[in-house]
Amino acid sequence: MRVLIVDDEALARLRLRSLMQDMPDLPLQAVGEAGDADDALRQLQAAPAHEPWDVLLLDIRMPGPARHMGLRLASALRGLLQPPAVVFVSAHADYALAAFDLDAVDYLTKPVRRERLHAALQRVQQRLAARGAASLPGSPAAALADLPVLVVTDRGRVLRLPLPEVLYLKAEQKYVTVRTAALSLLLDEPLAELEARLALLGGPPFIRVHRNALVARHAVRALELREGLGSAEAGDTGGEGWAVRVAPVDEWLAVSRRQLAAVRAALAG
Repeated sequence: MRVLIVDDEALARLRLRSLMQDMPDLPLQAVGEAGDADDALRQLQAAPAHEPWDVLLLDIRMPGPARHMGLRLASALRGLLQPPAVVFVSAHADYALAAFDLDAVDYLTKPVRRERLHAALQRVQQRLAARGAASLPGSPAAALADLPVLVVTDRGRVLRLPLPEVLYLKAEQKYVTVRTAALSLLLDEPLAELEARLALLGGPPFIRVHRNALVARHAVRALELREGLGSAEAGDTGGEGWAVRVAPVDEWLAVSRRQLAAVRAALAG
């Protein structure tokens, strides 16, 4: 990978370069630097077609006519023939959602930790590999780039979850658990707002099985009466109650009596 560090602070550029020197497992071919957005754009445009810059480690607040020159530069990259991947590196966490609207791979906050930078560059490497695979005739990888994505914030991290990977969302006290086959994330967002976002994004349908739970229809493997669930409405957990089994995590989620008919209809459709 060819990496261009874009930051107006020389010490910030030096730190990123030093961290990457301690990553022998990554195929880092070259590391360049730019002190502002204009310099970065000149280097991007001047790069030969056979050696484009693969990724920008891009600060957001830099000198220029706009306060957030990093965001402006990321937007301008769309006009390039071979736009690089973008990893934002900022001292401010306020612009994460705006950054992901520009299809950023990751958003790192300063001071950058080695493991976070390593993980971000690994994701860039995977994206480049997928882009190469998508160019092959008949490859299914091209379709992956068009998948709808749910952008979430979990314990200070901002993550992009492809909707087909989301198995269920369950509200518990003040938080909502979002479950994938590999991750269990805690979100500080109301379930109703997340449900509205899912509807706007399109993608695979979700079924409301309870006032506190949404389940991806493709993840439901069974609807059964289960011991120990009781009546969800009455708060009785000692008797028998309906539940759906969610694959591949093999977890059971209670189905309320109010939602039972709608769940049956959705599964039969």
